[in-house]
Amino acid sequence: MANKIIRTILTLLISLVLVFFIVKAMPGDPVETLTQQYITANKLPYDQAYERAKVALNYDPETPVMEQFVTYIGQLCRGDMGQSMSYKDSVVNIVMGALPWTLLVCSISLLLSFAVGNILGVFIAWKRSKVLDGIMTGYQAIFGSIPDYIVAYLLVALFSIGLGIFPARGAYDSNSTPGWNATFILDVLYHSVLPVLCYFLTTVASWVMGMKAVCVGLLGEDYMNYARARGLSKKRILFTYLGRNAMLPQITSLAISFGLMFGGSPVIENLFVYPGVGYYLNSAISRRDYPLMQGMFLMIIIIVLLSGLVADFLNKRLNPRLREKR
Repeated sequence: MANKIIRTILTLLISLVLVFFIVKAMPGDPVETLTQQYITANKLPYDQAYERAKVALNYDPETPVMEQFVTYIGQLCRGDMGQSMSYKDSVVNIVMGALPWTLLVCSISLLLSFAVGNILGVFIAWKRSKVLDGIMTGYQAIFGSIPDYIVAYLLVALFSIGLGIFPARGAYDSNSTPGWNATFILDVLYHSVLPVLCYFLTTVASWVMGMKAVCVGLLGEDYMNYARARGLSKKRILFTYLGRNAMLPQITSLAISFGLMFGGSPVIENLFVYPGVGYYLNSAISRRDYPLMQGMFLMIIIIVLLSGLVADFLNKRLNPRLREKR
């Protein structure tokens, strides 16, 4: 486990360096863009508009990249990610404000798809239902090939525009007062229905097919035949012998899937105007807000790496054969 942690830290450091230089190499200059806006709106000469843009964004593109990198690393060591160019707020504050919303949607949708998918997978394998197997195979073929943002558009068109049942944007109603009260919590859950449903519809079939494949393989094992020969009840065989052992690879996949889902949130959150990490990342990219881009990418990288650590830990704890000898 110690080696895994060391590799994770090294991966984080390498990713940190790559993200910084890739972000800086992206086409588009926020200072130049704002300069042109000042020239158009205020009829300023170029040099004056350029200097004003540098002050407004607190960024000087003429500073050597290596000097910027050293400054950035120094800020990170102090827990400072810099200030957003577009939002005029600390990147740390923006990240901490966006993180709970992404965690909420990703956690609910992933746990729902995991629970429903695994239950259906065990049932299909146990009953050897060709009808359900065919339905889920077709479902996986359709929703596995359609991008999740297309599903999101369809959900908005049907439930928001067509039926008017669920809101199409925002994390809560503008008239709601944020706080730990039942009214606000219910409003938040109500606004999260469509994002959660989008993630659920596009991921549940993979859990079903994965669980079914594991269970079909386990049903032919000797200990399963021995359990049947002993005359154990179907319920005990199903839950104690089949489901329990089949869940081992699924639980580790759950941790990995959370990291991947977290990293794939920008398009969905931007579509639903959901103020999570993905929404602010998409906004930062479109505005070339370098500090905010680096902060959001760093957060996504950390979540993905932590998910890998959790998956490795769970795999070794739940599977005795993989535990290290002490």
